[in-house]
This record gives sequence, structure tokens and C-alpha cells, in this order.
Amino acid sequence: MPVDDPQLSQLLHDLDDRDSLEFPADYDHRRTRARFEQLAQRLNADFGCQCRVDRDVQDASLRGRIDIPATAATTGRPLVVSVSNFGDLAVLSVDNPGVWTDAEAAALLHPDDALRVETVLTGLGYAFVPEEPLWAPYDGVWDPAVFGPSKPTWWIRYFDYL
Repeated sequence: MPVDDPQLSQLLHDLDDRDSLEFPADYDHRRTRARFEQLAQRLNADFGCQCRVDRDVQDASLRGRIDIPATAATTGRPLVVSVSNFGDLAVLSVDNPGVWTDAEAAALLHPDDALRVETVLTGLGYAFVPEEPLWAPYDGVWDPAVFGPSKPTWWIRYFDYL
């Protein structure tokens, strides 16, 4: 979705729960953790490697992160899958989140890697969203001061430590 995609903007605003900063009120920790484990196992199998999995994230809107090593990716660079606690949102980044614009990442990312990750994510019911729009200034229901001294973005709202 392009940066100005109104559907993505609407989704981000719709998920913005004014009562819950780290996870939505209807969050099912056990179900979410089990599906995240499935994601890690599927990526391990599809990339023929042991991905590094950060599954014990606390004080964050981020569920977890899975790092696919460069040696396993056709792209030849590390890939990172970040999963939010909100709306089953998931992002694929090249090297690390925040390094490349979506256009730059698309130029670096081998189509086979993109297809493998997207197939696994959508197969498990995740909403595969582009990264760049998430770097837009946060204009949701929370007071920006909640996000600390840094300039709040939608990335911080859904994919970062709080």
C-alpha cells in the first residue's frame, strides 16, 4: 500500500485503542503466542535455517521479531519480520526496520524472499503492511507524551517498546 493509502490510515486509526497501549482489550496472549511460534517454525522451514526469534518482548506494542539470516535469504541480506500486538499487523524489513524506504527495500528484496514471507504471513492470518507509512507522525487517540521524548510515529504505536 502506498504511503497515502487511506485504507491503511483508517486501519491504523481503527486499531488505536484508547484504553490499551501495549495490546488491545480482547488480546488473547496464548493464541497470539502460539501463532507467533507457528510463524517462526514456518519461516525456519521455508528458509531452511534457524531464525533468531525475539519472543519475550515486554512493555511494548510489539509482539515479537524474527530475524532471517542473510545466508538463508536469496536477497543476501538479513530480513526482519516484526509482528504487532494489534490487528495482526506484520512488517517485513530488509537489514533492520527503519533502514530503507519501501521503494529502496523493494529494490533490494529478492521477489522469492518477499513471496515466501508474504505467503507465510497471510497463510497464518497476519495483515502484511508496508513499513514506510508507519514512520508517519502519530495522530491517534493517545497523548504523544506517552511515547516518551522521541517524536511519536505509528511505528512506535504498533511495533516498538513503549
